[in-house]
Amino acid sequence: MCGIAGVIHNDKNRAIDSQTLVNMAAIQYHRGPDNFGYHNPQGAGVGLSHARLTIIDLDEERGRQPHVSSDGRYMMVHNGEFYDFQRIRASMTAQGARFGTKSDSELVLQMYPHYGIEKTVEQLRGEFAFSIYDREEETMYLVRDRFGIKPLYWTETEHGVVFGSELKVLFAHPEVKREIDSEGLYHQLIQVMVPGSTAFKGINQVPPGHWIKIQRKDGKLNIEQHKYWDINFPQAEAHLNVKDEEEYIEGVREQLLEAVHLRLNADVPVGAYLSGGIDSCSILGLSASVRQDPVKAFTIGFDDADYDETPIATEMAEMTGAEQIILPLSAEHLYDHFERTIWHTERTIYNTLGVAKLLMSQKVREQGYKVVLTGEGSDELFAGYPAFRKDMFLYGLSDLPDNLRTDLQSTLAESNELFKGAMLPREEFNSEAINQKVGFTPTCIQSWMGCDGFARDLMSKDHQANIKSYDAGRAIAEQFDESQLEGRHPLDKAQYVWIKTMLEGQILTWGGDRVDMANSMEARPPFLDHYLADYAVNIPPQMRIKGPVEKYVLKEAMKGLLPETLYKRQKFAFMAPPAHTDEKKWNALMELMEEFANEKRIKEAGLIDYDALKQMIDSHADPSVPRDHKVQMDALLNHVLGVQLLHYHFVEQDIPKKAAAKAHELGWAA
Repeated sequence: MCGIAGVIHNDKNRAIDSQTLVNMAAIQYHRGPDNFGYHNPQGAGVGLSHARLTIIDLDEERGRQPHVSSDGRYMMVHNGEFYDFQRIRASMTAQGARFGTKSDSELVLQMYPHYGIEKTVEQLRGEFAFSIYDREEETMYLVRDRFGIKPLYWTETEHGVVFGSELKVLFAHPEVKREIDSEGLYHQLIQVMVPGSTAFKGINQVPPGHWIKIQRKDGKLNIEQHKYWDINFPQAEAHLNVKDEEEYIEGVREQLLEAVHLRLNADVPVGAYLSGGIDSCSILGLSASVRQDPVKAFTIGFDDADYDETPIATEMAEMTGAEQIILPLSAEHLYDHFERTIWHTERTIYNTLGVAKLLMSQKVREQGYKVVLTGEGSDELFAGYPAFRKDMFLYGLSDLPDNLRTDLQSTLAESNELFKGAMLPREEFNSEAINQKVGFTPTCIQSWMGCDGFARDLMSKDHQANIKSYDAGRAIAEQFDESQLEGRHPLDKAQYVWIKTMLEGQILTWGGDRVDMANSMEARPPFLDHYLADYAVNIPPQMRIKGPVEKYVLKEAMKGLLPETLYKRQKFAFMAPPAHTDEKKWNALMELMEEFANEKRIKEAGLIDYDALKQMIDSHADPSVPRDHKVQMDALLNHVLGVQLLHYHFVEQDIPKKAAAKAHELGWAA
């Protein structure tokens, strides 16, 4: 894992400043502290830079990027991992390719001239973001992995295109403007974002499963977006051809084991995150069965028993002989690290779980580990979230008797009472545009879109006016591929919507890459192996959710690895205790609000209406306000604090100057 950056100018004779490229690498030092490199050949109008975290091929000089072909025609930078790369490298060598490193990254440099971009990407397996430039064709590709595990941002400037692994990398370039726009502000407040967007005007993401082609013609850059992969659920009638249950169970077991085995490949030790959920327990169990030595497992412990999963995690660690490291966290201390977390997430967070994850990755690095396996993606593929069960009960079981449907929904609501207002909506919300595209508004985004009225009230009057006629549901729905929804089963539709919105925009961002790489720590999610995903989408909905049991087929596949307590219990959402549940934590939140969201700073930023904010804070003291309402208000207050911190770090501060200072501090110079 690393950090990448680059610039391509409209005019190939316009030089790329070398120190700017170095500064863009330095500002993301946390992504790659082991070394850096840059390449900006004269007369190309292109420059690339790279900050390296050594995982595969630890040779400091040999693995340095950018990689450049021997004839100078091709140059590339890469962030992430390509799995099964040894087999592909052997095949390419047999065809005459000559590799200069033992790194997986060099694959693309050898494959692209031989296969072209389409066939190259088709063969890549893993989590990655890379750029390759063909000097003869004057064409650059920005490529992102299938699920968006690795980030990749880009923007247009007066003179060309700037790209990088993080927003701060783009902002380190003096020509990139930094402005939070009205729609971006609104989506930060409601948590769910328009796929491909950011909080900042003109700053885009390469969508998961896409590449951006940038070609220079006649002194202009032509920019095209191309989709090379999508999560592809079958037509609903295909689920009627059900195979024997045991065949699906064995298939999941085989596919997941292969995905885990591949991700244990590294030239450094590999550990595992371990919560009390089936996902991380399955990963640990399979890892322990594959490896000869004990796995080191890292667990977050909360001081609120309602949210703490340490006992089950410990039981799992003992079953597998893993060496468990527990990081106990006190609720009020999570806000001590909230500001630092926002600097890294570059978007708002609704819950301090993101802070807890950042502190856990720090603990991993302190233990001398750079790589862990994680359980992200399991809920998305095997329908683990409570919202999926609700949609299954409402829309996916047409022949279900009404009394049984009511019983199942009641059981679901009771077992997830703690998370109502977050993982489950406080009240039903429908988007006409999403209804038209999907057939219904999936429960998984209702909690966040249901914040619409609160979010608009919290915005300053100018920003409110700018989005007066804005339809967030329509903006989100327009990014869904209708061909991937038409004729699909309701559960498949709900999972598709979550994967396209909250998986990439939340789980893999502030719950994944950004808080892990904040401490130079690589997280590998085996469940998001695209071969496993292609298998999982064909599992009938009634085997993903069987009666009240979520992730049924996965549980059965992993039954022998799991503690009985975990095997029998329903899904328990993993989140940090909300602020209102602990007086000390609430006070810690209020201290931060007083520092960054006081009346003076609110008015200077011009994003939030201070009176509306004060009214919301005051309502928390009212004992008559229901718990689920407070859960939702907690999320909104975290978002308000987040947008104020985004403004402070990325608009108020001089990021190019900060990047230059970081390069000077590190001794990185052109």
